[in-house]
Amino acid sequence: MIISASYRTDIPAFYSDWFFARLRAGYCRVKNPYSGRSLRIDLRREKVTSLVFWTRNFGPCLPRLNELLAFGRPFVVQFTVTNYPRSLEAAVIDPHKAVEQIRRLSAEVHPKCPVWRYDPIVCTDVTSLEFHRRNFAELAASLEGSVDEVAVSFATIYQKSERNLDAAAERHGFEWSDPDPSIKAALLEELAATAGAHGMSLTICTQPQFLSSQVNEARCVDARRLGAIAGINLDVPLKGNRPGCACHESRDIGAYDTCPHGCAYCYAVRHRAIALARYKVHDPHDDALIPLEPDQPAILPLFEG
Repeated sequence: MIISASYRTDIPAFYSDWFFARLRAGYCRVKNPYSGRSLRIDLRREKVTSLVFWTRNFGPCLPRLNELLAFGRPFVVQFTVTNYPRSLEAAVIDPHKAVEQIRRLSAEVHPKCPVWRYDPIVCTDVTSLEFHRRNFAELAASLEGSVDEVAVSFATIYQKSERNLDAAAERHGFEWSDPDPSIKAALLEELAATAGAHGMSLTICTQPQFLSSQVNEARCVDARRLGAIAGINLDVPLKGNRPGCACHESRDIGAYDTCPHGCAYCYAVRHRAIALARYKVHDPHDDALIPLEPDQPAILPLFEG
């Protein structure tokens, strides 16, 4: 079983103590956001194939790299670095620090450990198409030699994303837009050429309509990459978590509405105030990331993988 930690929240940045405590305990509890069931996830070493982290700040985990490596399972860090203005990203770390962390992961863990994510691409009058061309090129240059892939996607404007973008736009005085697909496709070709010039392939996450000879399909939970790190073949079925997703099967151990980064376009947080409130009540010694609601069904007696 591949453990995803987590596309629902930033566990390395905010919940690393909890994560390492759960590895030592050998399990955690997670609420299924669709069924409402509370699941007990087996984190024993013999049951975990590998790990995929999703983060904007791996810093809290870096002092514990030896502990993570001693767990004996390969891991990939899907590392988002976008360098957007604070009006869009309220509390992410400085991009230079993020680049330093990626370089360290590449050097100290494995060259295939970090994957750069320039994701999502958000179009506003402060992040114009020209901004993205220039910004992407600068970041790609700074990451050359430390990553071989950059995963991108255009912001999917869910109802909560639209509401939060509108609120940020009113608060900070900018306008946002969702460009025509032809404009997006043209930008991707330019970004792919830039990525290639810096030794990276550009992949598109969960938006297969933009695939081309230069833009490949992203597999963010990628058993092939994890197997290359481990030096073995990992036999894991393909099972995406939403339409268009090409990932291998995994189990996510995060929770929605818990990431305090405050990114205006985030699909995983309804309101930053909710995430901050949940973060404040988080107990790193609990077996669940956040307290499970009292009316949840009883915990299943067996591990669910």
